[in-house]
Amino acid sequence: MLGISGFESSANFVEEQEPGVFPKTLRNMWIAVSILNPSMAFLTLAVLPVEEVGFHKDHLLAHLGDVTAGGWLKLLISVDAALVLSGAVLTSYVGVTGLVHRMTLDRCLPQFLLKKNKRFGTTHRIIIAFFILAVSVLVVTDGALEALAGVYTLSFLSVMVLFAVGNMLLKVRRARLAGAQPERAPWIFVLIATAAAAAALTGIAVDKPDYFMVFLYYFIPALAVVMLMLWRVILLKSACLAIRYHSKWVAKFLGSISRGIDKKIDQINSQQVVFFTRGDKVDNLRRAVEYVRDNEQTKRIKVVTVVERQSEEPTKLEDDLKVLDDAYPQIDLEFVEMEGTFSPALIHRCSEDWNIPKNLMFIGSHGKNFKYDQASLGGVRLII
Repeated sequence: MLGISGFESSANFVEEQEPGVFPKTLRNMWIAVSILNPSMAFLTLAVLPVEEVGFHKDHLLAHLGDVTAGGWLKLLISVDAALVLSGAVLTSYVGVTGLVHRMTLDRCLPQFLLKKNKRFGTTHRIIIAFFILAVSVLVVTDGALEALAGVYTLSFLSVMVLFAVGNMLLKVRRARLAGAQPERAPWIFVLIATAAAAAALTGIAVDKPDYFMVFLYYFIPALAVVMLMLWRVILLKSACLAIRYHSKWVAKFLGSISRGIDKKIDQINSQQVVFFTRGDKVDNLRRAVEYVRDNEQTKRIKVVTVVERQSEEPTKLEDDLKVLDDAYPQIDLEFVEMEGTFSPALIHRCSEDWNIPKNLMFIGSHGKNFKYDQASLGGVRLII
C-alpha cells in the first residue's frame, strides 16, 4: 500500500504498525521499487521507439502491454491501474482526514472541522473540504495530466524536504529522544536527502513556473490559515487596542465588539494543558513553562507528577513550582500529585477525567530506559 500511496504517507503507517515493522515495510518497498521501476523503463525503451513513448505517455504501460502481448494485457493493465488509483484515492482521504484532524486538535485549524457525523461518526467536514479542494485542482489545471502530475510532484517534494528538516530538528532539539530510537539516519544521509529533494523542487519550479504558481495558489492560503490560527490571540488583542484607541464615541459604539473580542481571547486562553514530570530540575520546569507561554494559546498549566505513594510533606517539586509561579505571574500553574505508575492507561484516564485532549499533554524527552513507545502514549507531545 505504501508503494501505491507514496512515501509521503509513511507517517500514517508508522502510527498503525507495531514497533520494528515499519523499517521492514520501507526496506521491502525500496527493494520492489528498485527492481520494478528500472525494469519497466528498460523494457519500454527496448520495445518501443522513443518518439512513440512520448506519443503514448498518458497510457504508456497499457500501450506497452498491447504491443508485447495483445489486447488482453492492455485491458488487464488498465483495470489494475484503475484499482491501484482507487486505492491511492482512498488512502489519500484517510491520510488527509487524520492529518487535518490532528492539526485541528493542535488548534492549528478551525475547530468546526472536528464535528462528527452523528450516524457514521466520521469527520465529514474534513472529507467534504478535501473533495472540494481536489476538484478545484482538477478545474484549475483543466484536467491536464501533465499539469496535475507537476503539481503533485511539487507537493511530494515539499513533503520530502519537510521530512528531512523535521529529522534535523529532532537531532538538534530532541537529542535525547533521537538517541533512544533504534533506527537513526546519519547526518550525512539526511543532508544529502535534503539537498537532493530541494534541488529537484527548485528545478521543477524553474522549469515549469506555471505548475509552481498553481502550487502556490493552494500553499499560500493554507499557510495563511494556519498562521492566522497560531496568531489569533495577538490579532484579537491588536483589534481591541485599535478599537480602544479611537474616541470615546467610537469606543462606546464598538464596545460590544470589544467585549466580545475579550471574551473570545479568554475562551482561547482558558484551555488547560498538562505537563507530566518526574520531579525534574527547576530549569527543566522553567523550560516547559516558557514553551507553553511561547508556543501554546493558553495560560493554564497543570503540572502532574506520578508517585508510588503520596507524601503529606511539601516536596521540592512543589517548592520549585511556587518559585516559577512567582516568576511567571501570567501563567496559572496547578500542581497535581497522583499515586500510580505512569502509563498509557493513566494518560487516558487523566484525559477523560479532566477533559483535556492527549495532544495537549506534554512530557520531556525520555531516554533509552523508557519502556513505552512514543506512539503508544496516544498523542502526548514532547516539548523539552
